[in-house]
Amino acid sequence: MAVANTTKTSWRLQEIVAHSSNVACLALGKNSGRLLATGGEDCRVNIWAVSKPNCIMSLTGHNNPVECVKFNNSEEQVVAGSQSGSLRVWDLEAAKILRTLMGHKANICSLDFHPFGEYLASGSMDTNIKLWDVRRKGCVFRYKGHTQAVKCLAFSPDGKWLASASDDSTIKLWDLTAGKMITEFTAHTGAINIIQFHPNEYLLASGSSDRTIKLWDLEKFKMIGSSGGEMGPVRCLAFNLDGCCLYSGAVDSLRVYGWEPDRCFDVVPVGWGKVADLAICNHQLIGVSYNLANVSSYVVDLTRVKKSGSVIQGVIQDDQPLTEPSPKGSTLRRNYERPLTTCSTQRVKQSSESERRSPEGEMRSPSSEDEKESSAEIRNPEDYKEIFQPKSLAPPKNEPFPAPLEDGESLLSSLGMSRCVSSLQPGLLKNLPVGSSTPILRVEPTVVATAPCPIPVVTTRAPTNHPPAPHPAPPPVVAMAKAKPQPSVILSSRNEPIGLKVGDFLPPARNNRPSVLGDDEALAQIRKGHDTMCVMLTSRHKNLDTIRAVWGSGDVKTSLDSAVSMKDLSIVVDILNIVNLKPSLWKLDLCTSILPQIEELLQSKYESYMQTGCTSLKLILKRFWPLISDTLTAPPSVGVDITREERHQKCKACYKLLKNLSDLVKNKADQVGRHGSAFKELQLLMAPLDY
Repeated sequence: MAVANTTKTSWRLQEIVAHSSNVACLALGKNSGRLLATGGEDCRVNIWAVSKPNCIMSLTGHNNPVECVKFNNSEEQVVAGSQSGSLRVWDLEAAKILRTLMGHKANICSLDFHPFGEYLASGSMDTNIKLWDVRRKGCVFRYKGHTQAVKCLAFSPDGKWLASASDDSTIKLWDLTAGKMITEFTAHTGAINIIQFHPNEYLLASGSSDRTIKLWDLEKFKMIGSSGGEMGPVRCLAFNLDGCCLYSGAVDSLRVYGWEPDRCFDVVPVGWGKVADLAICNHQLIGVSYNLANVSSYVVDLTRVKKSGSVIQGVIQDDQPLTEPSPKGSTLRRNYERPLTTCSTQRVKQSSESERRSPEGEMRSPSSEDEKESSAEIRNPEDYKEIFQPKSLAPPKNEPFPAPLEDGESLLSSLGMSRCVSSLQPGLLKNLPVGSSTPILRVEPTVVATAPCPIPVVTTRAPTNHPPAPHPAPPPVVAMAKAKPQPSVILSSRNEPIGLKVGDFLPPARNNRPSVLGDDEALAQIRKGHDTMCVMLTSRHKNLDTIRAVWGSGDVKTSLDSAVSMKDLSIVVDILNIVNLKPSLWKLDLCTSILPQIEELLQSKYESYMQTGCTSLKLILKRFWPLISDTLTAPPSVGVDITREERHQKCKACYKLLKNLSDLVKNKADQVGRHGSAFKELQLLMAPLDY
């Protein structure tokens, strides 16, 4: 029986170890779809060519973890924002730092380059948006209005508007010429993670943690569509290049949406987990995701994805025919008018000279101190010259990534990776059985004492569904490496289980020859602690059943009190994770019961507990701090008001508990990494407690 040579619709391109510590952010070059920038907790920005295993360039200079990165439109510059609020702009072609921009008081959360000129916008956890002139003028304007961290920024295709999205669930549209807000969109009920302008029409798409995607008409300033089929928070959006449809990077899948009317054309399974960025090139969509220090890249063949026609899901009235998406240029909606010249002729509202010279708008050209601290270390000169200093003046033509075959044939030849294969250890590939699946390419760091950054080395991991061919046993290990210390915080996502040692499953070697572990011994090792775990899970299930019975009566306060009385933080976390999804369930009564539990969660060694505690505390501060503050500062009422007295007592108790928590949050805000970032955000929200 012949096997059909059909190719896959989506596949994983590669996985690399991008940094010596956890990856904190990444960004794809939107123009070519072939460049990737990663920022890490090691304070570095690394530049990669997508599908190639070696780092092209490593950029240093930040003294705090890098929280946000962005390429400019020509992919000749990259900007990185750190946890301290500083920005650094590098010229990739010249391999040097261009500018150091200072002014934000907290983490940089969002960045975007102006489409035509040397302007750069930055959004921060300090709720401010700053517009910078990278050439000479520093901060030229500051936009105020958001009440929480600014998570995404996007310039309109014509360069006249700037859209901002925030954790306060609002989108604001700013006129760059007038320097003021045009309108505000408030239909989302959760933090907004991504906004994207339509490439041609006056449309804006937004994705939120409320699991919805909304589309906004920028002529009438109203919502024209909302899709709610996402399984989790919406993190990535991208319009097709001709604007016919919208792609959403969901958890382990790509969704294709249309509008007017709302519909979902296709859902493509992709194993990318929580995808962090998308780019489109050569009828292919490239998606990248990260976990700990690893970065994975994936490809979706858009020629095999439905962009119109039959609907997978959507609300369509039976008496309405399903309209096809309007072809480019045929829509009645207004299109952008792009200027024929560069941004040097475009007017932008600027602050006064005195404000530009203030510390909040400080810009520093790269001084000798900066040049000493900041550097661009070229790791791969060959790829660097090919990409950033090509001999030909014509732009390089990027070929599509070849798709692997569905029948599992080897991908090495079709990907043209002879250079990578030839650099592998001799004899490593010959042990793979004939007809096996493609080995997964990984880049593992080799630690060198004199190098500040790990040097990537390519290895392969053979698939486990076929037994490898026999090969000589490796020589005995003379000295064992020291065991890694147990982490102070147990991460919610990790590559290995906590408390399980692989060595327990390997019998001690005798006479330098490995002994064989019998089936009974292996089962005994696996069953260690199994009975204890069963007892714990049974008890937890019983407690949750009790809570569920109370919850069915609609009394959230009693349900939470019951969970607290069980003295089991895991039950409290389970309930809070549900309540946090619907902020309207929160009442002032809940705060007095749950704030002591939040204090325990913030001090927990489990990252997932800390995250739940931080989310709950943010919701309490956002919803109830104005009420608490107004109640405690209001003058005493005339006569007896029982309701007011009860509210005053509850507010007083909440204030005392929040005050105790503020000291804990301040101490933890000094931590480095994502935990410190979350606590710094809480510290900003709790600042009014000190007044």
